[in-house]
Amino acid sequence: MSLDPARDPLDVDALLDDRTTRIVVCCGSGGVGKTTTAAALGLRAAERGRSVVVLTIDPARRLAQSMGIDSLDNVPRRVEGIKGEGELCAMMLDMKRTFDEIVEAHADQERAKAILTNPFYQSLSAGFAGTQEYMAMEKLGQLRARDEWDLIIVDTPPSRSALDFLDAPKRLGSFLDGKLIRLLMAPAKVGGRAGMKFLNVGMSMMTGALGKLLGGQLLRDVQTFVAAMDTMFGGFRKRADATYRLLQAPGTAFLVVASPERDALREAAYFVERLAADAMPLAGLVLNRVHGSGAVDLSAERALAAAENLEERRIVDQEGGKIGVRSSSEAPSSGAPATQAPDSPGTPGGSPSTGTPSEGTEPAPVPEPDTSIVPPVEPPADPSAERLTAGLLRLHAERMRLIARERHTRDRFTALHPEVAVAEVAALPGDVHDLAGLRAIGDQLAAGTDDPAR
Repeated sequence: MSLDPARDPLDVDALLDDRTTRIVVCCGSGGVGKTTTAAALGLRAAERGRSVVVLTIDPARRLAQSMGIDSLDNVPRRVEGIKGEGELCAMMLDMKRTFDEIVEAHADQERAKAILTNPFYQSLSAGFAGTQEYMAMEKLGQLRARDEWDLIIVDTPPSRSALDFLDAPKRLGSFLDGKLIRLLMAPAKVGGRAGMKFLNVGMSMMTGALGKLLGGQLLRDVQTFVAAMDTMFGGFRKRADATYRLLQAPGTAFLVVASPERDALREAAYFVERLAADAMPLAGLVLNRVHGSGAVDLSAERALAAAENLEERRIVDQEGGKIGVRSSSEAPSSGAPATQAPDSPGTPGGSPSTGTPSEGTEPAPVPEPDTSIVPPVEPPADPSAERLTAGLLRLHAERMRLIARERHTRDRFTALHPEVAVAEVAALPGDVHDLAGLRAIGDQLAAGTDDPAR
């Protein structure tokens, strides 16, 4: 399956070689190969001379395995075996550790200790909705500020919606600016006895209701957390806004990754529209796991017909027929009587019909049959081989139907978004587990859709 020749494929090498490109964000719905795509792009960019760090949020640790690293954590690890002058590092986001680092960096030692040991904070940092996406944005901002790498490739979280990554800063801002947080922060802002009086009088009804709903200890934990985090809330919002603007900057490129399936491409189309609405630079679409065949001239219909012929033994001359045909020089002419031998019975000079030779003549020698004009008789076909061939033909028919469905789905996307450049990557028989596999993926990404088997 290949793109319309009139369309320009995605030029991945040009994107990676452009030194003004500092961030590449691989996004899309879950299970479409974002992690593998991000790793392959990072490896290819490093081997073309760039200093690259790949940030993955995938907990499956496939990136570490494919890069020959025992494990990844919140610290960039150097990848060995790179061919070229570039450098490749990889890391996996540790959501809680990133949150802890923010607290330690923006609070004094005493307050940081109070926050880190707060039960509400521990629950928030480990599993609050949107925390992972926000921390991915935080880590991206930290890596960009260090200016140690000239290219950062981000594998976005495998969330249910690909839009969570972009919405996280706004959701966190809404949470921090919410009425509950402002109300809980009010006593700390008033301070002293006035604050305690405000808490006892102004919040007595609310805290009583929340205490029944959440439990008194949890409410106290939340109040303690908010009081300790008060000076940090503005910093969260400020950094979130700065990272959001960074994603809109010209040095950032978004790659939407999708498989050639209806749901995945529908999500990809929605993401393309969202990126355009938010003025974020889209580089193109990576269509991953595209199926192909080396026998595209054999249609599904013809393959099925051939399989049925084999299974029902309908193929012409499959059964035993004539074992041979004489050559034209010895075969009788059509419509002419057969020529009798001179000494055959019933001819002049021969014996009567009894077949007895005439007196004074020798019996004519009987010639040996000429076996050169009789081809050898083929043994009957092996039924098991016929069944195997028929099965392979049916598999090919299924593959051709799958290719047709994928082509139709892809063409619907490209018709809706003709401005989006596309690169296709063929489906592999197994998972990518080493650098060689990542290089092969990178080669396909760079080749666009030149593979004639697709």
